[in-house]
Amino acid sequence: MAVESDTERAVFLATSDFAQSATYTPSGGSGSSINGVFDNGDGLVDLGGRVGITAGDPQFVCRTSDVSSAAEGDALVTGSTNYTVRDVIDDGTGMTTLMLETD
Repeated sequence: MAVESDTERAVFLATSDFAQSATYTPSGGSGSSINGVFDNGDGLVDLGGRVGITAGDPQFVCRTSDVSSAAEGDALVTGSTNYTVRDVIDDGTGMTTLMLETD
């Protein structure tokens, strides 16, 4: 159970602080503006051998209520870059991480 309310999560995701605006579009639907924290750190990719490689690992953390029906294949545009949602991770506290890949 989450400690904070959805309103308090919106304060955390204010674009005047750490968050940025994005346009989220479900497959076959229309786009809506949402706020979230974007991160494009490196992640280790296992190619099945002894040595992995690092690759960009873009993700967008936002309120679950903003992407309640998010699914693989949806679209997200932020910072003028188009992304496709590859995984949706709902943490059970009202926040969801959209794992992304560039189009």
